[in-house]
Amino acid sequence: MANTKFGWKAGTEQYAPQELLEYAVGAEQAGFDCVEASDHFHPWAEKGQACFVWTWLGAVAARTQRVQLGTGITCPILRYHPAIVAQAAATLDCLAPGRTFLGVGTGEALNEYPVTAEWPGYKIRRERLAEAIEVMRKLWTGEKVTHRGNYYQTRQAKLYTPPTESIPIYISALVPNSARFAGKHGDALITVGGEEPETYRQIFESFAYGAAEAAKDAPQMPRMVELAVAFTDDAESAVRARKEYWAGTFVPALFTERIYTPKMSEQNGSVVGSDTVRKAVCISADPEKHVQFAQHYIDMGFDQLIFHSAGPDQRAFLEGYGKEVLPRLRRDQPSTERSSAA
Repeated sequence: MANTKFGWKAGTEQYAPQELLEYAVGAEQAGFDCVEASDHFHPWAEKGQACFVWTWLGAVAARTQRVQLGTGITCPILRYHPAIVAQAAATLDCLAPGRTFLGVGTGEALNEYPVTAEWPGYKIRRERLAEAIEVMRKLWTGEKVTHRGNYYQTRQAKLYTPPTESIPIYISALVPNSARFAGKHGDALITVGGEEPETYRQIFESFAYGAAEAAKDAPQMPRMVELAVAFTDDAESAVRARKEYWAGTFVPALFTERIYTPKMSEQNGSVVGSDTVRKAVCISADPEKHVQFAQHYIDMGFDQLIFHSAGPDQRAFLEGYGKEVLPRLRRDQPSTERSSAA
């Protein structure tokens, strides 16, 4: 049984890859347990970045020894063929043995449509995701795989560099309806903070129902949540930083076929009010407020917390959180909890 894990969200949409790499190394030095990185083709805003996350994760693997590494999240159904995602994750696991996980979801038009000119409805995307997961798991066995599915085909495909061990698949679920799918097809759940407790209760309930359908033990399956934080007492600057690069994340229309470009996301995100941001983000220079914020999610049942700071001084955030917040959080946790795969 493992203690609660505390991770850092690496924003590939905001920082150039070399700068972000140094922050990832700093996250391990600061005491974070995990580095979870976005997998984007386009950033949320025109002034953003969008490096290829698998190349970047390989560099992080070579520079770190302890932190677990994975994506939050990869969409393995349109711009990627699932066999390529399986190969990428397997290679990462060889570079970071036992430290690799794969977060997957049905994607965003922002990233998929510009590359493929495709954006099918949610039902089709979910069907594709289920089949993609099947293909990836088959390939991770190291055996030759001939797959004749509704969406993907392989002929005697084989990963000649297979993973060192089983790679856990975290499936994104932002609403209760999608959590059942995550429980049935995944090894773990990943979601985002900022919702009411009742929403998470329903998500966990649906997740457990889906797990039971697949004869899995839901209480032993990790539950990860991404939390927006700013370790500062300058609320105005924190809100501005969040809106500058990440306002698009507050716009539900991003997930429809209307939103294809960072510019359009930026324009829609600009209407997000500061009060909306303040409500969703823990902004404080008081470490105890951050501990209380995090503990709220632990008490609800999450055992992996990923902290995302919008900057601009990412190094100060990592060092401050590592010195002032993480030790307090670990001090307050019981010695044993539900096991965690990543």
